[in-house]
Amino acid sequence: MPMPASEIETLIKAAFPDADVVIEDLRGDGDHYACRVVSTAFAGKSRVQQHQMVYKALGGRMGGELHALALQTSAPTSN
Repeated sequence: MPMPASEIETLIKAAFPDADVVIEDLRGDGDHYACRVVSTAFAGKSRVQQHQMVYKALGGRMGGELHALALQTSAPTSN
């Protein structure tokens, strides 16, 4: 069963309350998403570590309810 974008956002926001989360349903099928997450929790972390943090927040749903997620993560930049 597909996973709604709202559920993905809820799970990410629960783990990273300050996160700016933008989700795009790439195929309109609820199975293939692109997601951009910006959070202070990612400061000083490698890209791999950032992605692992997001996957952990999703609680093992990757590969099951959530088939494909193209992740783009970063810490906020100061202007």
